[in-house]
Amino acid sequence: MSSYKFVNFLWDDAKAASLDPVGRLVYRSNLLGSDQRITNTGGGNTSSKLKENDPLTGESTEVLWVKGSGGDLRTSNRDNFSSLYQDKLIGLQQVYAAKANKGIKSEAEDAMVNMYFHTTFNLNPRASSIDTPLHSFLPGKHVDHMHPNAIIAIAASKNCEKLTQEIFGGDMAYVPWMRPGFELGLAMQEVARKQPAVKAIMMGQHGFISWDDNEKVCYTRTLDLIEKAAAYIEQRYAAKGGDAKAFGGPKYASLAPEARATAFAAILPWLRGQVSQQKRFIGTVQDDEKILRFVNSADAARLAELGTSCPDHFLRTKIKPLYIDWNPQTDDAAKLKTQLAAGLDQYRKDYAAYYAACKRANSPAIRDANPTVVLIPGLGLIAWGKDKSESRVTAEFYNCAVEVMRGAEAIDTYISLPQQEAFDIEYWLLEEAKLQRMPAEKELARQTIIVIGAGSGIGKETAHRLVKEGAHIVCVDLNEAAAQATAKEIEAKYGVGIGVAGTGVSNCGPAIGLAANITDRASIRAMLDKVALAYGGFDSICVTAGIFVPSDTTGHIPDDKWALTFNINVTGSYLVADEAFKTWKEQGLRGNLVLTTSANAAVAKKGSLAYDTSKAAANHLVRELSIELSPLVRVNGVAPATVVQGSAMFPRDRVIGSLAKYAIPYTDDEATDSLVTKLAQFYADRTLTKSPITPADQAEAYFLLVTKRLSKTTGQIVTVDGGLHEAFLR
Repeated sequence: MSSYKFVNFLWDDAKAASLDPVGRLVYRSNLLGSDQRITNTGGGNTSSKLKENDPLTGESTEVLWVKGSGGDLRTSNRDNFSSLYQDKLIGLQQVYAAKANKGIKSEAEDAMVNMYFHTTFNLNPRASSIDTPLHSFLPGKHVDHMHPNAIIAIAASKNCEKLTQEIFGGDMAYVPWMRPGFELGLAMQEVARKQPAVKAIMMGQHGFISWDDNEKVCYTRTLDLIEKAAAYIEQRYAAKGGDAKAFGGPKYASLAPEARATAFAAILPWLRGQVSQQKRFIGTVQDDEKILRFVNSADAARLAELGTSCPDHFLRTKIKPLYIDWNPQTDDAAKLKTQLAAGLDQYRKDYAAYYAACKRANSPAIRDANPTVVLIPGLGLIAWGKDKSESRVTAEFYNCAVEVMRGAEAIDTYISLPQQEAFDIEYWLLEEAKLQRMPAEKELARQTIIVIGAGSGIGKETAHRLVKEGAHIVCVDLNEAAAQATAKEIEAKYGVGIGVAGTGVSNCGPAIGLAANITDRASIRAMLDKVALAYGGFDSICVTAGIFVPSDTTGHIPDDKWALTFNINVTGSYLVADEAFKTWKEQGLRGNLVLTTSANAAVAKKGSLAYDTSKAAANHLVRELSIELSPLVRVNGVAPATVVQGSAMFPRDRVIGSLAKYAIPYTDDEATDSLVTKLAQFYADRTLTKSPITPADQAEAYFLLVTKRLSKTTGQIVTVDGGLHEAFLR
């Protein structure tokens, strides 16, 4: 086609010419994967049959380079492709035939996956995809297998075969639904043999595949077919009334963005607790125009119950979502919670019945029966996953499913995959084996931890320590820019997030940065609500924020400074605990609260009257809160001694003042780092360990207290003071 409206043509001849053959395969793959209208995250695969020199014989041989198991086309590199002897793959057809004739075809399919290792070229360690036969058995040197919404809409239509002929004529053949593997590859091989002019095949309820001996032509053909499908759908969609009549037209109206955010914040922690009964989940909210058009529609309940069609979709979204028929104009939040509770109960029963009806003698045990997608009219979609990345992708996949349903209903009638077929993929033994091979989850996986004071010092170090163990980190500080800077540091190491429409949360990856004033209850609640919108709830809170106001030279401290010290160091921690406990109770999931006190709480000394007294009160606040919040929340404290290095409490002028106070030699033009080192060592020399105390030392204590390692410890103060014998218990 000369121009494209529904896909992006990105091929650059000069760029392609600069690459070797495998490099061009990677290039083509990246181009296709960069457009989600062409394929979804992790979906689809590409291949090229290339001439290589056999490392053993030195002779030229044909090698199939095909995207291997796992990975994403958009970001794939050479290491993501398996390389296999093409002649050996063809030879496996006889092995498959022998196995299939002796027993059940599905067992023969499973057995063939391990046979691919025997065809590996040049010891390539990348595991082969189950789609490998599709690429090997088709005649084209270059093959694209994609999952575009527009094509799947046709594939998931009741009259798919007829529509394929009507839309594409003789340019695309058709095969009915078959699980990816040898049987499907052989069926495609037969189609190509009987129809040599055809260079594309519609795969019923799955996607499509296209090929050519020229890689640019293959890429262009893939785009042309998607463009034609999308144009056909949009023409029919417009003829039926377009958005105004989509999914049977609107049944409900959306709440305003602010009202949606308020409703989501109120319900999400409770809902997270309900779906996290076996393992904790992290949530993603979506409330953009397209998803609202679907959940508000007259047909939403019917279509949601049918579930998704493409296997790539329901492996993430489960067999179906949970749809709640809530009227946002007349029903309140209390009714929504009641309907959600009833809906969850019925969903679990339905899932158990689905498992019981479809399980086979060797099926894996039933998995978590809670939904991963929840649809609510007026509000939008909530997706759940083991981490933020997975819940985002789950939301993305259900959006793909919605687009598929929109297209299928515009041109025909949407149909879902038969339950037994869906079950056989969801509980496929090879998929289960892959899950079992996954590395163990990190110690703080599936958790969201709020670190208050994360803009600098101990808080920043604690945020970095906890994210290493798999936690999602909410960096909170009075200085929002400082909080966001810490979050960006984490993103630089662990990946960038995306925005959540309508919620006001600008970044929802492994960390976000938020502002809060812990002396203001409303500010705390606003922050906690944003956490709910970003992640669905939270598990632990570490309060590292604090203030030190020294007495003047006469030993006096002004009344306002005394009040400020207690407001931040004591009252602030209480307000955080009191507001957070409301959310913890809603979730019903055990949590942790860790407050920062000080070695000064036990050691009276001159010049820090307000600070020391406030920290003594904080010590007792830990004990009181451990009683008040039990048994749901463990409350402990960390008591540092003087942390000079990396601490916001020790600006240059305070360091100089302390050096002068203790008669430690220094010069006015001396570098700040040198001054800090001198003061830190002075404090270290007063301890038993003789080592400066760093923010990292404190962060280790916070880490221990939010894990299960000290799960029976509450109401205690963990000292990290280098061994101050003056602070020993008396």
